[in-house]
Amino acid sequence: MNESSQENHAKIRERSDSSPLIDTKGILAILPHRHPFLLVDKIIEIDLEKPSILGQKCVTMNEPFFQGHFPQAPIMPGVLILEALAQTGGILIHKKGFTDKIALFLSVYQAKFRSPVKPGDVLMLYAEGIVFSSKAGRVKARAMVGSKIAVEAELGFALVKKEFI
Repeated sequence: MNESSQENHAKIRERSDSSPLIDTKGILAILPHRHPFLLVDKIIEIDLEKPSILGQKCVTMNEPFFQGHFPQAPIMPGVLILEALAQTGGILIHKKGFTDKIALFLSVYQAKFRSPVKPGDVLMLYAEGIVFSSKAGRVKARAMVGSKIAVEAELGFALVKKEFI
């Protein structure tokens, strides 16, 4: 890991205790997801110039997927971590001005699952915009627990007008 990456990871850890920039009510106003599929608890930071976003998911034993995903040694399914990252990216796309559209998760590139996420973990969700257009978007994303990368990937989105959903 290079020095710049280490600095970014340290900054993400520092911000995990910050008060939310967008709370659950605000997230519900942006995303169409509802329980149990809403996988972002709060947004801590948005930088529209970079563009980047930092969200958080507190993983609890009460999550419905833990009942069947290795109940004796529960870990959060990797596809749900990708979904949490996609939801965070969708919020970034919304904040970039695409408020009349919904970002539909379209593709995953170069996904790497590096370490398990367990009940009690605080999952930090970071996405950085690569490209946005009126029809699509793409972000580079990473989910971290403490200083460990849990998942990293590039995620693609189709942008669809809300009335078509």
